[in-house]
Amino acid sequence: MTQRDWIEKDFYRELGVTSGASGEEIKKAYRKLARELHPDANPGDAKAEARFKSVSEAYGVLSDDKKRREYDETRSLFAGGGAGRFGGGGFGGGARGGAAQSFDLNDLLNQSGAAGAGGAGLGDLFGGMFGRAGAGPTTSSRATRGADVESELRIEFVDAVRGAEVPIRLTSPGRCERCGGSGARPGSQPRRCPTCDGAGLVSSSQGAFAFSEPCRDCRGTGRLVDDPCPECRGEGVSTRTRSLTVRVPSGVADGQKVRLKAQGEPGRGGAPAGDLYVTVHVNPHRLFGRSARNADDLTLTVPVTFPELALGSTLTVPTLESPVSLRIPQGTGSGRTFRVRGRGVRRRDGASGDLLVTVEVAVPARLDDAAAHALQSYAEATKTLDPRTDLLGSGR
Repeated sequence: MTQRDWIEKDFYRELGVTSGASGEEIKKAYRKLARELHPDANPGDAKAEARFKSVSEAYGVLSDDKKRREYDETRSLFAGGGAGRFGGGGFGGGARGGAAQSFDLNDLLNQSGAAGAGGAGLGDLFGGMFGRAGAGPTTSSRATRGADVESELRIEFVDAVRGAEVPIRLTSPGRCERCGGSGARPGSQPRRCPTCDGAGLVSSSQGAFAFSEPCRDCRGTGRLVDDPCPECRGEGVSTRTRSLTVRVPSGVADGQKVRLKAQGEPGRGGAPAGDLYVTVHVNPHRLFGRSARNADDLTLTVPVTFPELALGSTLTVPTLESPVSLRIPQGTGSGRTFRVRGRGVRRRDGASGDLLVTVEVAVPARLDDAAAHALQSYAEATKTLDPRTDLLGSGR
């Protein structure tokens, strides 16, 4: 992607958001469009595929704070015609008592940042878009890091706790495998653009100014493809489905992202590829949960009878590995939590969280005659024990 793309393309309109949209609003808009336009949802639809690429390109810029800031500043500077607005009568007025002075726009741009120590001029900001007439452009004018790609993955609770390697199939723009990213039909090669001599930029003068802009013939790539690859149509990038393995770390939480470096869209002009961010969704477990206070601790609620709490007992409780015995002291209250050491999430340092077991009295919905009679006898025997004495006397 060249700076000319930034000037000519409205990425905000592409995503259907305003220029003041927050990062979260941009992400939400991208996800919605990506789901609607994804090639898997529109097989054989070339228009949807092209729109999907455009949306991904827009998100790749607007989701990166630095790129978005530069994009906004570039479009602001060149709104209404950009550098072309500066004609011969712009800043090139005659000097008092002397000949007309000539200015190099690159000097003006670079000097804007020279006042502060270490400050970068606007010429640096635009990556060498402007250059002195005849000067060679920098590589950064054509090299663009690939856009980041987002995907989602759903795993089981046990895999989230223990960690797992999960295969996924991802459909996204990637380097064309047929042409190896060259854009040329296999067996042929791109040729150097004669207009810019492979530089990707052309220099010209307008009035008192000399400036450079992306070559229109090669669109700033420095190369011309005479025989385009039939799969990517000369772009070097095609939408393809690939298999990847996502290494989910132990203890990953629902909604957490896993980053796969350099697995996003390929870069242009030798720049690195973007990254792939996989959002992990964890299916709930029918027995276990994660502690809100410490995600390394697992939680478990165990139903017990009143006699087991009143008289004390030893319970057999499940863990993710194997059952363990848990001693319940005499007179334990319903709702008390016990800690079973080392039966939680295994951390990266080799240590493990704990299992928090909460005991709760299970009240039977029905009693047979013998149980009801025994319970009535118990109530009679303990009628002098009023657990609400303190509660009723607290208002006096």
